[in-house]
Amino acid sequence: MRWIALVACAALSACASSSQTFGPDGEVAYNLNCSGLARTWGMCLEKAGEICQTRGYRIISSSADTGALMTAAANPSGGFASGGTTISRSMVIACKQ
Repeated sequence: MRWIALVACAALSACASSSQTFGPDGEVAYNLNCSGLARTWGMCLEKAGEICQTRGYRIISSSADTGALMTAAANPSGGFASGGTTISRSMVIACKQ
């Protein structure tokens, strides 16, 4: 049962997400998020292709950042600490007309 839950989580986290927004000149644009260790810039580019299809797209902006994450917790029976890396990637695109 745990195996199924892990596979489902991995499948859900493997896609880039998108939301509609507006570009600097008022045109319809899309904010693509491909953050996380399991995602890549390629996933953002693939999502852009899915959205714009044969029209193609223009990248308005893109940004990336890497950081550290530390979590700690304690209770009467003990405590724990864990650390990791966070990767943030986003891109704004507009479909060509």
